[in-house]
Amino acid sequence: MYIQGKEPTFQHSRPKANIYRVLVILVLIVFFATVLTGFANGEVEPLFMPTPTPTRTTHSFVVEGETHFAAGNLDSSIEAYQKAAALDPTDPEILVELARVQTYSSSLLTTDAERAQRLEEALESINKAKELAPTDSQVLAVRAFVLDWNSTNPLLEDAKAARDLLNEAESEAVMALQLDNTNTLALAYYAEILVDQAKWNQAQQYIEQALERDPSLMDVHRIMAYTYETLGEYNLAIQEYKKAASIMPNLTFLYLSIGRIYRHLELYDQALEYFATAVNLNEQLGINDPIPYLAIANTYAQMGEFFIAALNVQVALDMTPANPDVYGQLGVVYHKGRNYEGAIPALQCAIDGCPAEVSCEVRQCDPDTDPMVAVEGLPLTDSTIVYYFTYGSVLSGLHREGDDNCDRALVVFDELRAKYADDETIMSIVRAGEEICNYNAVDATEVPAATETPAMEATP
Repeated sequence: MYIQGKEPTFQHSRPKANIYRVLVILVLIVFFATVLTGFANGEVEPLFMPTPTPTRTTHSFVVEGETHFAAGNLDSSIEAYQKAAALDPTDPEILVELARVQTYSSSLLTTDAERAQRLEEALESINKAKELAPTDSQVLAVRAFVLDWNSTNPLLEDAKAARDLLNEAESEAVMALQLDNTNTLALAYYAEILVDQAKWNQAQQYIEQALERDPSLMDVHRIMAYTYETLGEYNLAIQEYKKAASIMPNLTFLYLSIGRIYRHLELYDQALEYFATAVNLNEQLGINDPIPYLAIANTYAQMGEFFIAALNVQVALDMTPANPDVYGQLGVVYHKGRNYEGAIPALQCAIDGCPAEVSCEVRQCDPDTDPMVAVEGLPLTDSTIVYYFTYGSVLSGLHREGDDNCDRALVVFDELRAKYADDETIMSIVRAGEEICNYNAVDATEVPAATETPAMEATP
């Protein structure tokens, strides 16, 4: 069917350009070009990349320090507190805990020089804390504790220096209590200072007050034990050390203290048990600490079991092949076991120092696989005197015509005479050795009696 009308027309029309759309496209082109350039230059990171490691807070390092101390890893505790102090050098509480741990850790070092350095570091830490908070009771209490332990440093110039440190420690403890008479640690540390000042009655009064106030503190029981030990109340001291260990069960120095008292009481099985506990704790933490092995060695030596004693010292020596104190302890064990020839090179390393070849000989090491370590000798102090007079006695006792043993022995005796002329026990050893060296007709087939020296135990 055809319908008339206007026929449809089809017209091709050209759309007009939209200026806004063009601008959007140009902006997107510029944006993506900028992003691609940023990727190429490393200025822009792709999406979903791992975020950077967050910066640790001061609090996290403090918690880490507390945890390591409770676990018995004192070196790691010190490191954590030092990192916390570096992040916030204005917080005295961090420095207080750092100083406290540094002081306790000094008991786990074997040489006078190491102990002196660690105690000096503790004093530096607590001095910084006092600069920040000069009237804080806890700061002054811990400073008293640090000063007290510094007063026992055998490298101090004279007795007056020790007394001065003790007097300053006492002043700090008194001030801490004046600022806060409820500060239990201040009471306990004051008691420890009084013990070291031989004011035993006062010391017992203060530590009993501290124990009554807060029996949950390890420090309080440790100082109560120390007070009893000084007074000769050994069974009571053991009980208090055990209470301290029940509060902080991973601190090896507490077990070493218990073992030491048992050894003094000649209860050797119990002593060895507690020293072994210290060894096991160190093994669990991966700590190479020679002190428990030296304590075990001294116990076996006291029992007359010199072979096994020497084996334990050798273990300690393998852990610290450059430690002259351990060589000294090995020399003393050899001497007690009448291995005089073996004692000489070990004591030489301890006193004179020795090259790597000699230290390797003493350690019975393999020069192809074991570390070759030279050893620096120890100065003469109250802690090392046993090595000196033993060395002099062995050298003089083994003197034979044509060797230089007596020349070396007389040098040692001169050092002993210069420093210990008023000590009759030491001088008797010196005179006996000098008489042997001055006597020309020494029987070459017999070791003289002068090699027998008094039984002075090398700690631990």
